[in-house]
Amino acid sequence: MNTVKGLAKLTLQLAALAASSFAATWTAAATLVNVTEGQGNATSSSNPSWDGLSELVLIPGASLLGPSSSATAIYLGFTGGSIVNVGNMVLYATPRNGSTVVGVTKVTLGASQSPSIDLASKSVCAVTPSPTSPCIVRLDTVNLALSPLKDYYFAIYFTLDTNNQSIAGMGQSAARGALSGFNLYGDQTRVGVDGALPTFENSDAAPFFVAYVANE
Repeated sequence: MNTVKGLAKLTLQLAALAASSFAATWTAAATLVNVTEGQGNATSSSNPSWDGLSELVLIPGASLLGPSSSATAIYLGFTGGSIVNVGNMVLYATPRNGSTVVGVTKVTLGASQSPSIDLASKSVCAVTPSPTSPCIVRLDTVNLALSPLKDYYFAIYFTLDTNNQSIAGMGQSAARGALSGFNLYGDQTRVGVDGALPTFENSDAAPFFVAYVANE
């Protein structure tokens, strides 16, 4: 009888351990993780007047970390301004180390590709954005699994608007991680498939606005 009780107890313990392991595995799979190394400290340095400018940010396929995710979320960091008027946002895909567009994915905030972001709203930024307290805005997730066989460029266009003259991004942090970016005048979000992305000689600098790229 004691043997039977011992076996029953052992069976229950193993079942509990298996259930615990399954729960831990499921929880880990649902945890927010970076899909590439993001920026470090915010500097807010060298921000131009953003009205009428686009920023293009390279997310190298070679920099992707760990298992792929079916969704991608881009996080923007602001250190100044009150209203941000966005004209359009897209995520381009190119061959590794290439500039020919092989895919274009819409990027939205609140289901809009051209949102106005109210940085003065406490529901958007808990405190006034500054270099010591940057406001991080998560864009809508994109149903796209990033591939290490491609490179990706996030492009955002800021409309020719006086509100955009005073906005500031996290700045070209010395701890840029794997991300790099550059800005050009005009709307650079309208390049179609088979089109060529613009290039810029200072493309190794950290981006101004993209802080992190994560799985959700």
